[in-house]
Parts: sequence; C-alpha cells; structure tokens
Amino acid sequence: MPSYSSFSDAELAELLKKDDSAAYTVIYNRYFHTLYVHALQKLNDKQEAQDVVHELFAQLWNKRQELNIHTNLIGYLYTGIRNKILDHISHQQVKTKYINSLQNFLESNYSITDHRIREKQLSELIDKGIADLPEKMREIFELSRKKSLSHKEIATQLNLSEQTVKKQVNNALRILRIKLGTMLFLSL
Repeated sequence: MPSYSSFSDAELAELLKKDDSAAYTVIYNRYFHTLYVHALQKLNDKQEAQDVVHELFAQLWNKRQELNIHTNLIGYLYTGIRNKILDHISHQQVKTKYINSLQNFLESNYSITDHRIREKQLSELIDKGIADLPEKMREIFELSRKKSLSHKEIATQLNLSEQTVKKQVNNALRILRIKLGTMLFLSL
C-alpha cells in the first residue's frame, strides 16, 4: 500500500470526505506552513495568523463530508484562509470601534452628570440625617461642621463644657454614620 504522502491532493480530498484522519493529517502537514506564512503577511501577528489557520483546518475537518473541491486543494485552502483573514480583520475593526466608542462615552459629560446626581442625592441624605438629630445635638453639630467653630468656641457660645460639646459631636457622627450607612444601602 502506498504512503499517504505520495497521494495527490484530489486523492487526499476524497479520502478526507470518507473520514480518513490520516489523509487530514497529511493535508495539514503539507499546507499548514504555507497558509501560516500567507496569513502572517496579512495580519502581522504570529498568534493571530496561527489561530486563523487552525480555524481553517478545524472547519475543513468539521465539513469534510460536504467538501466539493473541483479545482485543486491548495486553491480551496487559499480561498478559505483569505476569507478567514477578512473575517478576522472585520471583527477586529468592529472591536476597535466598540472600544473607541466606549472610551469616548466614559470621557464624555455623561459620567460627570451621573456623578453630580449622586453627589446631590448624597448631600440630601446627609442633610436629612442631620435634621433628624436631637435639637441640641444638631445645633452643636452644625456649629462644628457647617460654621467650622472649635469645640471651645461652641462651648463658650452655648454656655456648655468643652467636654460636653466634644461628646455631642462624637455622638452625632456615630448616629450619622449608622443612619447614612443604612440610607445609602437602601437608596442604592
């Protein structure tokens, strides 16, 4: 029995149609390098070139029973690799357009608007939390945070001890952390 490597392309194609894996291996070994070099020249990337050639050979095996090679096998394979390269380039262009579009969106004012809306909502939550504090605690907290008075200045103004002012501010912060944590969780 003659060696598969001595068979013509037409004979190998016929054997391939009959599920002969040895014929497929010979076709692969015979044309892989040539197709790879062709793909590499077009794509300028070794991995991408190898991938498209492997895709072509996988498709060849998967559609082996449907093969209708009327001219020559190498012509059929070159047409297939050309189509794979064009598909790959087209896919890359779509991918690049999508990435550029996404980048433009992220850099646009949409993210700024969203940020401002969230900032306003957070400010409203904080104001509501402060408004819900007990009256004296709220007054001390607002003098401390909104008017930027020191504990000593607040104590003098309200005729309280500095320690009381400090304790009231700390209690207000603790209450606000708990309330705002819950409110933020529920609002998001």
